[in-house]
Amino acid sequence: MADEIKSLDELNTVAEGVVAADTSAAQSVSDAITREPQRDDLGRSYATGKRKDAVARVWIKPGSGKVVVNGKEQNVYFARPVLQMILRQPFTVSGTEDQFDVFATVKGGGLSGQAGAVKHGISKALQLYDPSLRGALKAAGFLTRDSRVVERKKYGKAKARKSFQFSKR
Repeated sequence: MADEIKSLDELNTVAEGVVAADTSAAQSVSDAITREPQRDDLGRSYATGKRKDAVARVWIKPGSGKVVVNGKEQNVYFARPVLQMILRQPFTVSGTEDQFDVFATVKGGGLSGQAGAVKHGISKALQLYDPSLRGALKAAGFLTRDSRVVERKKYGKAKARKSFQFSKR
């Protein structure tokens, strides 16, 4: 116990030393996590998005804001305005409207799940193309996969949880 602290001044100097060490460690960690843009030879970023049973493969590249899903324009494939709005959300949050062209192929699920999968893929691809957009996309919750899926049907039940009508007699 040779290093006992006997006064408040000694305690303050020790605390300042600990705080300085913590900030320098935090700086070295943040320097180690600098993210590099990931682009292919054609200047595109690729990401996979998922929602319910739908899986979307998404490529983005700088352009005029054209969105092509399974070879069709966005407003043809996703005819409902709500689904088109879902696809625009990552661009509005990151402030990059009409700056990227999107090419996506999506399989499985219904239209709502497919729109969510494309949105997830666009968000991940934007973050890979420009790592400075990661904070805004993550704060909006677009980089997290929505893991809610339909519950399976159990035997002896009418649906996943609904039972058959009970008859006493």
